[in-house]
Amino acid sequence: MPKSKHLLRWGLLSTARINRALIPAIRLSKRSTLLAVGSRDQAKAREFAQKWDIPRIHASYEELLADKDIDVIYNPLPNSLHAEWSIRAVKAGKHVLCEKPLATSLSDVDAMQAASLETGKIIAEAFMYRHHPQTIQVKEMIAAGMIDKVQLLRGAFAYQATRPADVRMEPSLGGGSIWDVGCYPISYFRYLAGAEPEEVFGWQSLGPTGIDLQFTGQLRFPGEIYAHFHSSFVSQPNQFIEIVGSQGIITVPQPFIPKQREKLLLRQGDLTQVIHPKGADLYLGEVVDIEDSILNGLPSRISLADSKNNIATILALLESARTGKPVNPALM
Repeated sequence: MPKSKHLLRWGLLSTARINRALIPAIRLSKRSTLLAVGSRDQAKAREFAQKWDIPRIHASYEELLADKDIDVIYNPLPNSLHAEWSIRAVKAGKHVLCEKPLATSLSDVDAMQAASLETGKIIAEAFMYRHHPQTIQVKEMIAAGMIDKVQLLRGAFAYQATRPADVRMEPSLGGGSIWDVGCYPISYFRYLAGAEPEEVFGWQSLGPTGIDLQFTGQLRFPGEIYAHFHSSFVSQPNQFIEIVGSQGIITVPQPFIPKQREKLLLRQGDLTQVIHPKGADLYLGEVVDIEDSILNGLPSRISLADSKNNIATILALLESARTGKPVNPALM
């Protein structure tokens, strides 16, 4: 099917900080345009629209969804609101790019999938790194046998959360380091393994509000592939992925927020090769992906089933940390 040139009109559901990353990507695409922003605070919406040169403002989320000119909604609301407002958006006739994690319960994902099927509108999870050429190249290097059999996956994503009244600290809003940043290495491990973990074990350090300030987890995949990750709101900022094989090691120094020019390290024996993957705007890939799904009927790189399995793994890790026992995500 030839590529359509129809312009998709986007609306931003709130004035969330993450919008600043997506707005340039929407404007880089030739098939999308940013039309509107909605906020429960009209003054805030007006100020945001002026700053980012957005033509149209709406004084409520409901008003944004009622705008008949909007084709796609970007949902960057707190985690616990992802399901409700994504479902409301597709029922209003909009496609949805929803920030990660897609939801915080499996029943919410099921409801989102049912609404998507009922309306024929797409809901896609905004895991931007999964669309980046660097991530795709790492997977290709493994498929090409450059490190032979994968044995161990290691990763971390940590930063220091210092903003007052941060929604990430609120349990009722789906806060916690594993939901915010631990979801990244978990997703990366599942992508590289090409399978779901058969068993997980987790430990967490809880903060005053009851959310995990730190989470450390282990995962066992089929084929004797083991994984270990750490996420944190209170550690020295760091991120990495390391893939240990029987004949080599691939290190990804910036796996989740790669810049235009990054590097991969391939160690084979005593030799280490530096590989520079193709660069790209970090957020453009997820915009192009949902454009292709809407306009050309192509499957999303991240299916709702994929998103559901990632959430099942997170829930299993949290259950393990609570009970002190290993958990099979398939039983969640």
